[in-house]
Amino acid sequence: MSETSEVAQVDDVYWRDEYTPITEDDAFLERIVEEADLPSLLTALAALTGDHTLIPAELRPPLPPVDTTPPANGGMSEVAQARARELALPALKRVRDEGLTRPRLLEPEEARAIVDFITGGASAEDAALMMHELDLVAERPGTPTWHIDEVAPDRDFDVAVIGTGMSGIAAMYRLKQAGVRFVAFEKHPEVGGTWWANTYPGVRLDTPTFGYSFSFAQRADWPHAYAEGAEIEAYALEIVDRAELREHIELNTEVVSMTWDEATATWGLVVRRDGVERRRRFHAVIAATGQLEKPNVPEIPGQEDFRGVRMHSARWDHDVDLTGKRVAVVGTGASAYQIVPSIIDRVAHLDVFQRSGPWTVPAPNYHDRTPRALAWLSDHVPHYGQWFRFQMFWSARTGRLHTVVVDPEWDRTDSVSATNLRVREALTALMREQWADRPDMLDVVVPAYPPGGKRMLRDNGVWADALHREHAELVTSPIRMFTPEGIVTADGEQHPVDIVIYATGFKASDYLDPIVVTGSRGRTLEQHWNGDATAWAGVAVPGFPNLFLIQGPNTNYVVHGQFHFMIECGVGFTVEAIHQLLRRGAGSLEVEQEALDRLVAWIDRGNAERAWGQPQVRTWYKNSRGRVSQVWPYSHLEYWTLTRGADFDTDFLLRPRPEARR
Repeated sequence: MSETSEVAQVDDVYWRDEYTPITEDDAFLERIVEEADLPSLLTALAALTGDHTLIPAELRPPLPPVDTTPPANGGMSEVAQARARELALPALKRVRDEGLTRPRLLEPEEARAIVDFITGGASAEDAALMMHELDLVAERPGTPTWHIDEVAPDRDFDVAVIGTGMSGIAAMYRLKQAGVRFVAFEKHPEVGGTWWANTYPGVRLDTPTFGYSFSFAQRADWPHAYAEGAEIEAYALEIVDRAELREHIELNTEVVSMTWDEATATWGLVVRRDGVERRRRFHAVIAATGQLEKPNVPEIPGQEDFRGVRMHSARWDHDVDLTGKRVAVVGTGASAYQIVPSIIDRVAHLDVFQRSGPWTVPAPNYHDRTPRALAWLSDHVPHYGQWFRFQMFWSARTGRLHTVVVDPEWDRTDSVSATNLRVREALTALMREQWADRPDMLDVVVPAYPPGGKRMLRDNGVWADALHREHAELVTSPIRMFTPEGIVTADGEQHPVDIVIYATGFKASDYLDPIVVTGSRGRTLEQHWNGDATAWAGVAVPGFPNLFLIQGPNTNYVVHGQFHFMIECGVGFTVEAIHQLLRRGAGSLEVEQEALDRLVAWIDRGNAERAWGQPQVRTWYKNSRGRVSQVWPYSHLEYWTLTRGADFDTDFLLRPRPEARR
């Protein structure tokens, strides 16, 4: 068993060899143990000291299914919590007294034993998946096991990465590990993708911060329980710098078009910078443009006649002063939910135009800083923060998925099962409390659609508080038209407005738009999809060889899952596909149509059995044809298994290199 470790041994740019020594007294440590997340603390102490009596089977956290709010300490009973604290306190004192400040790598058997404690005895498949997230094992799934210098040392092979948001950063990181040459094109002045573009007031995560990180960049010193947008942008910048990726990035450079050349088995890209277009050639392209890039601005009569300011939340104009102005926010999704409470005290009047109200789940700590115990332990107990993240990842694998599964015998439209109805009633009760003084508003604020039909937002009361203000109005009559002075709704009411904020989301199904992508059959990607985007695992499209989409069709989560894991699985498949090309000496690789059709049929069946797939639910998860083209309806494990188990001999077509055909 390894007693020490070096940065080079661990695939994590945030790895720490040394943690801050503990100098605090026993009373302080006792308070920390009282406040700590106990499963994470016991796990961290057992991994650090090698004392597995700290993780007895009877203290395994039960992690009950979460309907609305996760229980503290993984659902451990009061008796179990008391026993856990009895074990943890002397172990924490030992860490202090023996000066244990360095993490140690775990042998596979020990790692499996600790994983079993957190997971309650995971299956072999789940345990293998969890090793992907565990820093303390020397060889982790996800890290490329090959290098181009060993596989194809004499072959020229260049990859273009389009976009440097989270997906692009992951792609660059793994390509560099495999030694594959690449250039990343970013149309903005800096990396970060949606976190660079979205700077509106109140922007922050609506998932807990510790769950929003890569397996290879497990930051543990997050300032807030739900990170502010600037913190996530800083995270992206820091990964790029720590991994030394910046030299591969061309900023302020937009990809205009890309065309597959069968004769050379390459993609010809036209890129534009400072108004000048250049042509570049690459053997493969990774499109990491994301789903949340192109703003969705609704077309409403009279918009161009409006004399005030109009802006989308993702294109916020910080030169516009909202102070004392009459402001309209169009939409009640995630961005509106953050903007409205953030600007309510500045504006003279606020109209919020709602098509349907959002479901929200309680999060009293939504605007809080990271709890003291979590921050202190992450700095003083080697790997505590990573174990906290690890447990969060495990519980997110299915999350609230059980609450949105459709009961085929269910005959209500406001819910899809008895469990879903239970969630509906619990969340409605919370709204009744928030609107106790205005019971007439319940018909307006309580959604008619089933919980989980759309993304559920985090609620600490600020939304209802903002809408309670005398100078705020929730407007439910549809917008009919703009006038030079404001907005007219279908009921004929005129709303004087100085500034309109579109909080209307993105055109998520318009992948790669406006880039013109022409494949091997002379058709553009837009023509090929014809309004119904599909891709094998969201990554590969027939007729478009050596093109890999990250976070492509059907790779979004609604009530479960972890965003970065989905990205890493897609990138993992992509890097392995490049490995197959190089190892086999092939020129191109593309998925067979039959393999894609089988997969899409399976995904469609899954989405049809979820709340968001029901006909009464209107959501951006559905494309213009009514098909759910955005969401992955299954768990982590299914996507992990799919992308890691790709059959390159059966489901993919590999063509010889052009020189081999002559």
